[in-house]
Amino acid sequence: MKKIILGMVACILCSGGLRAQEMKDVFVNMPDSLSGLLTKVNRADCVDFLASDMKAQVTNRYGRQSELKSLTKDYLFLQATPQSSWEMKLLPVNDSTKLICFVHTVCAPVCDSKIEFYTADWQPLTKGEYMQLPVADSFYLPIDSLHADSLATLRREADLTFLKATLSPDDTSLAFTYTTIDFVRKETAEKLKEYIRKSPLRYKWAGGKFVLAE
Repeated sequence: MKKIILGMVACILCSGGLRAQEMKDVFVNMPDSLSGLLTKVNRADCVDFLASDMKAQVTNRYGRQSELKSLTKDYLFLQATPQSSWEMKLLPVNDSTKLICFVHTVCAPVCDSKIEFYTADWQPLTKGEYMQLPVADSFYLPIDSLHADSLATLRREADLTFLKATLSPDDTSLAFTYTTIDFVRKETAEKLKEYIRKSPLRYKWAGGKFVLAE
């Protein structure tokens, strides 16, 4: 009898853990300290509206509109404000455990993203254990010595690095776009484009961390 009771308790704990690792539950249970813009009622309403095929738009704490635009079992995209967005992805650590990758992007006016990692119950994790952000050099094409001085002159104006991160709703990849080019003068940007890769820098989730896919 004791073994049966222990087994039932284990099953309950297991099923609760699985439910907690679905994105809708993770989002609703997000701590207010991390979701100062939306109340728990706001977040629950967004999920319910989307499930009912309604526009998942709510009035946030500041009296403005936020809209949940995409929600699957492991992915979420929220237009938090006209200038900012949230993306979340549940990523597998092993067969039974997932973590949350949370991307907060602000475009004011240059888009720049902050990436954080959390356990499924929103305990913070050390970002460096799961990825290393790309450096500016990663976005520049190889050049010959004849163009080195010209590029060096242009890059002095592009001395700050802005990166926009984008999670994939369909797989576990993460893409980075070099948005510093939107920060510099138009004339400089046009010249820099010749030296910058055209496609985003892509990372894949492998072995419990993001690694360069190319």
